[in-house]
Amino acid sequence: MIKLLLGALLLTQITVASAVLNIEIIGAGEHQIPVAIVPFGGDTQAIQTINEVVVSDLTRTGLFRLVDASDKAPHDATEVNYVDWQGRGAEALVVGEVTAAAKRVDVKFQVLDAVKQTVLDAQNVSSSDGSLRAVGHRVADLIYEKLTGDKGVFSTRIAYVNRQGKKFRLVVADSDGQNEQTLLAQNEPIMSPAWSPDGSKIAYVSFAGAHAVVYVQSVFGNQRTAIADSRGSNSAPAWSPNGEQLAVVLSREGNSQIYLVTAQGKDMRRLTSDGGIDTEPNFSPDGRSLLFTSDRGGTPQIYQMPAAGGPVTRMTFGAGNNYSPRYSPDGKIFVFTHQIRGKFYIATQDFQSGQMQIISDGGWEKKPSFSPNGKVVMYASEVGGRGILATVSNDGRVKQKMSTASGDAREPIWGPGS
Repeated sequence: MIKLLLGALLLTQITVASAVLNIEIIGAGEHQIPVAIVPFGGDTQAIQTINEVVVSDLTRTGLFRLVDASDKAPHDATEVNYVDWQGRGAEALVVGEVTAAAKRVDVKFQVLDAVKQTVLDAQNVSSSDGSLRAVGHRVADLIYEKLTGDKGVFSTRIAYVNRQGKKFRLVVADSDGQNEQTLLAQNEPIMSPAWSPDGSKIAYVSFAGAHAVVYVQSVFGNQRTAIADSRGSNSAPAWSPNGEQLAVVLSREGNSQIYLVTAQGKDMRRLTSDGGIDTEPNFSPDGRSLLFTSDRGGTPQIYQMPAAGGPVTRMTFGAGNNYSPRYSPDGKIFVFTHQIRGKFYIATQDFQSGQMQIISDGGWEKKPSFSPNGKVVMYASEVGGRGILATVSNDGRVKQKMSTASGDAREPIWGPGS
């Protein structure tokens, strides 16, 4: 298998146009995999869309160098002249065929090692609803997984809040910003969207009433349920990994504290009892622990406790304030916002060693969340006073800026994997 080696230099800057989010890519690995995506054979219209999606997805990672394949047309491994592709500098090659009839689309493709002249993988991807972009994302996922050893996240979705003046929208979109769907539109703020583990619902905070209320809403319809509507503030929902409970932050008994509630808004139970403010809970992948932000020590820092309640352990120390913790999918590290000397940074910390690493450039950088494969972090940022979304690889080497055509983009959250 072709090995992927990441390096420390930020080498390239590319802009990928999107109908909803404009994406600017900055950075690359020291060794990008040179890969040729040969335009697939078959239905012309389907080929163009699928090829564009695959190329865009792989380019956005910063981990691949796309070798020009526009003048070539092998569609099967038996047709490939490996010496020719080696001469072009390709280490990997993708060939395939597209069949489209009515709304059904079928893609049969192969991933080839151009150096060893072998077939690395052969796959079939189908869609019965005619969604060419979804097919392209799935093809890109499989190519990415075969060439890097990590699962792709191109088929996943993101959620964020778009603000234009006094209007707020809760938006769901594909990972590349396409196929935008508005779940909620109102003239009052929307905050803290959180995906359910199965991707079918989103919890969020709405200020449409007299105070902040936590709702759970279906992604596929308008059905929603208020799960935390106590007096005072209700905020910061976080799903348990099994989707049966949420941690929420309530101020109904004084300072903001963390509570557990079922996904139907029942059986409210208090978890923390402290004189400070406890907020921004996040469940560990195994559901046994919670990270959260608290000022109980005098400044905002990250703490951990059992999800069922129990002793609290401080996780962050040293200069600066720390907010918004989130576990990595493998539970080995956590990401958070680190504030020091007037700037906000995205940082990670290893649970075993306690070592912290700043992975962003600094500025107004908040609300980080991991991609389902743990390789990328999405967060809120600003350019020229305007809110944008941004991503950074978990080693800090590859960065993206994602700006909306109008208004601000805030409160991003990456959806679950398939």
